[in-house]
Amino acid sequence: MGKQIKTAITPTRAEDYPQWYQEVVKASDLAERSPVRGCMVIKPWGYSLWENIVNVMDGMFKETGVKNAYFPLFIPLSFLEKEAEHVEGFAKECAVVTHHRLEKGSRGALEPAGKLAEPLVVRPTSETIIGDSFSKWVASYRDLPILINQWANVVRWEMRTRLFLRTSEFLWQEGHTAHATQKEAVERTQLMLDVYARVAEEYLAMPVIKGKKSASERFPGAVDTLCIEAMMQDRKGLQAGTSHFLGQNFAKASGIKFQTDQETEEYAWTTSWGSSTRLVGGLIMTHSDDDGIVLPPKVASSHIVLMPIVRRPDDRASVMEFIESLARELKDKTYHHRRLEVEIDDREIGGARGWEWIKKGIPVRVEIGPRDMAENSVYVGRRDKPYKDKASINKDRFVAEITGFLDEIQDGLFDRALSFRKKYTVSIDDRNEFYDFFTPKNQEKPEIHGGFSYSHWCGEEDCEARIKDDLSVTIRCIPSDGVPEKGKCICCGRPGIGRVVFAKAY
Repeated sequence: MGKQIKTAITPTRAEDYPQWYQEVVKASDLAERSPVRGCMVIKPWGYSLWENIVNVMDGMFKETGVKNAYFPLFIPLSFLEKEAEHVEGFAKECAVVTHHRLEKGSRGALEPAGKLAEPLVVRPTSETIIGDSFSKWVASYRDLPILINQWANVVRWEMRTRLFLRTSEFLWQEGHTAHATQKEAVERTQLMLDVYARVAEEYLAMPVIKGKKSASERFPGAVDTLCIEAMMQDRKGLQAGTSHFLGQNFAKASGIKFQTDQETEEYAWTTSWGSSTRLVGGLIMTHSDDDGIVLPPKVASSHIVLMPIVRRPDDRASVMEFIESLARELKDKTYHHRRLEVEIDDREIGGARGWEWIKKGIPVRVEIGPRDMAENSVYVGRRDKPYKDKASINKDRFVAEITGFLDEIQDGLFDRALSFRKKYTVSIDDRNEFYDFFTPKNQEKPEIHGGFSYSHWCGEEDCEARIKDDLSVTIRCIPSDGVPEKGKCICCGRPGIGRVVFAKAY
């Protein structure tokens, strides 16, 4: 047997992928569990990562004419009841406030008091309460379109939680628009999906498949739901963003009516679209390795860490002067509309210091000692390469080419993730082969299966439900770039409507 390679994270991905994920979140100092069941504390390194994603996305939203607003956290129960499919879809996840104060009971313990006249639902999503505002803002076609987004938190009472991927409370954005015509609303639905795909691929280096959800997977109350789907390293799918064409369903429920230019009265056509801190979980599972998280430079919490290597106390002052001067030079540079973020770590903890930054995923590590100063050089390691793969580079060249180094890392991460997805994506037309593809070869590791299968589907929900019951496999999307092709449903053998993407998913 060969010597086992020691890794910073145990267990490794191959040994226990779900536990590996939890250990990466912990080791990278992104977040931790809170005293409140199913909720998390996002720590500074994790929150700065989320902030960078927010800034990118917010800028893209505003380029399309969207403006930010804010709406209440509490939604009257009667509002949710206005749209039948909507309330049915969220009923089991709702947290409900029924009282407005606490009082000491007969035994001295605090007890709820002051029962509310109407229960309030803690925001699971905001279509209904935003629709109420839209109904007051819209009177004429001249008031349309309304293009609104809010950055907020929502609560969905999840039974099984996992940091970033599925928590009872999470951070997100939700966009809501109202339009005079169906055509405008459909175009906006597609436009916002394209924004999500651009964020995922260009900034998170996460390849995605764009498509439409099947009827059973749609957002409750929507006419159509568009989505982006990504493959994680355990070959499961992750829904990374959704955009919903709501038709006139919510407009009728909320009374969003307007006078047309023909002086008739019509209901508006609405959309909603959202993405969340789940993107951080997707980033982790797309790029990270058995030494910790790997951060794409465009959204990294920080870009570079400078670490002094000092053997003699007398050398510390001069080395730190060199490092601080280098930090100023680097901070004067920008990388994709953002100032280069530079950390200085002068702790005297030896090799453990370097490993901490590897686990935190910082793209570039720089070590500098007296010998490097004498040669006007720096000793550079990149997170996308093995720990021992470091090189001495002229300091001035390093400063001049640092943005190029970061682009190489960014592009390399995307290419690597795309190659992984292609490797584990197949087209299957035989039912037995399909079932074998999604059946774990190692029963002790049921989370590892084949990957994505492009297979024909007849369009019937009973076949979709049978596959889900048998294999825990769902239709991730009906791909938007699908080519018309005749074939037989992978489940029943009836004529198919085209190939869809099947996978196990988070």
